Amino acid sequence: MKQGNLLIQVFLLAYCFGSVCVINAEDPYRFFTWTVTYGTRSPLGVPQQVILINGQFPGPPIEGVTNDNILVNLINKIDEPLLITWNGIKQRRMSWQDGVLGTSCPIQPNSNWTYHFQLKDQIGTYTYFASTSMHRASGAFGALNVNQRSVIFVPYHKPDGDFTLLVSDWYKMGHKALRKRLDSGRALPLPDGLLINGASKGLAFTGEHGKFYRFRISNVGISTSINFRIQGHMMTLVEVEGSHTLEEVYESLDVHVGQSLTVLVTLKAPVKDYFIVASTRFTKPVLTTSAILHYKGSKTRPSRPLPIGPTYHIHWSMKQARTIRLNLTANAARPNPQGAFHYGTIPISQTLVLANARTKINGKLRYTVNRVSYVNPTTPLKLADWYNIPGVFDFKTIKNIPTPGPSILGTSVLDFALHEYVEFVFQNNERSIQSWHIDGTNAYVVGYGTGTWNVAMRKRYNYVDAVSRHTFQVYPMSWTSVLASLDNKGMWNVRSQIWSRRYLGQELYVRVWNNERSLYTEAEPPLNALYCGKAKRPV
Repeated sequence: MKQGNLLIQVFLLAYCFGSVCVINAEDPYRFFTWTVTYGTRSPLGVPQQVILINGQFPGPPIEGVTNDNILVNLINKIDEPLLITWNGIKQRRMSWQDGVLGTSCPIQPNSNWTYHFQLKDQIGTYTYFASTSMHRASGAFGALNVNQRSVIFVPYHKPDGDFTLLVSDWYKMGHKALRKRLDSGRALPLPDGLLINGASKGLAFTGEHGKFYRFRISNVGISTSINFRIQGHMMTLVEVEGSHTLEEVYESLDVHVGQSLTVLVTLKAPVKDYFIVASTRFTKPVLTTSAILHYKGSKTRPSRPLPIGPTYHIHWSMKQARTIRLNLTANAARPNPQGAFHYGTIPISQTLVLANARTKINGKLRYTVNRVSYVNPTTPLKLADWYNIPGVFDFKTIKNIPTPGPSILGTSVLDFALHEYVEFVFQNNERSIQSWHIDGTNAYVVGYGTGTWNVAMRKRYNYVDAVSRHTFQVYPMSWTSVLASLDNKGMWNVRSQIWSRRYLGQELYVRVWNNERSLYTEAEPPLNALYCGKAKRPV
């Protein structure tokens, strides 16, 4: 077998019946070897330490195809334990590969671990990033794009080219300084600037007049919603986190922390250069960065002023969010199961109301969900659950609705039966926008509203064509409601995508379980599983 960063290998399986043999090819394998190190870059013009993957900032992209098997051998050469999570990749029956401390022991310095997961049932734009500590604030993130197989139809013509844009807020302080500030009980300040693909200026994307291009846009920042726009061009939204959307046309689009989307842009303006602009939402002051859309043959630089975007405008953003709807005529990564889009007729088995709050515990800043500020145990929850290790967590720590009382530290895990259909209501009683993510599944975003949620709000839900995604914004003093089919057995992280809040406790886990031990419902621990805390490698 050839050595290198990427190898594709196809395994053949033969089945013979009498004199007739049928040969099936296993889905392709893509092999990556990534070395994580520190390096020096100047994203905002000041040299600073960043986290590199194979010497790259951002890290190398993964370009996959539906059903591909992805193997990433991650070599940790930084001085702290590390994990990478695959943001939005469903990890069917494989929470072992999710790359968070609730499911995996971290990869220690000067050691390695190989992730193995499959890109099942998904076509679209995703990202990966370091889930441990505040590492994400210094880099260790990148693009993960999933394309369709040749036999799968997508509801738009093949574009003439692809551009991937990773937009991030950025601090001149490194991850250790940010962590020290949080540990001392102080909140983080406004970021120092915005980056596109790790750069604050000088980045250009080149296309030809008359052709159209796919722009994959992800917010890989740690705290700030952004608005994205292209001077002199309209954008047609076609995909959000693995869901094909109705092809609405926008002048600008909000992309909240942790979210990804895909737009098509036709280059039909006069041949010159144009600004690509990202600016922060709901912040004072507004931070702005830009790149260049360069028409091939152009000799004219882009002209100012930059195209204007919204700044605070909460209701504008909420109204735009409601226009993002599922394309019911388009298939997913595989043919749609009968009734897959009849989500509004499925009985809800449980309702969770998850309220975020900022508080102090033992005199220090913490963030909570339903009064509990999450603390990671030394033993990953998944290992404790699989091997019946007592004393790591219980299901009584957190309630499924907000209750009065003091805030506490704890290890929050909620228990669900496999295939339950659950309503998650994210209640935001603070004056800052929130962003929430559920690992292991997508959920239909059926409602946004101001004030406090109650059951009467269900009359406002979109029960027909709500978009299915993995990360959900919750506007200030507002609520967001999503419906999720918990059909993926495992231990799954529900977290704030605003990383200082997650670092200081704003997360929990949902355990999706039944008492059947079967490879059809959940894979066993991988042979290379790491063990730590109370979990010992079985003999």
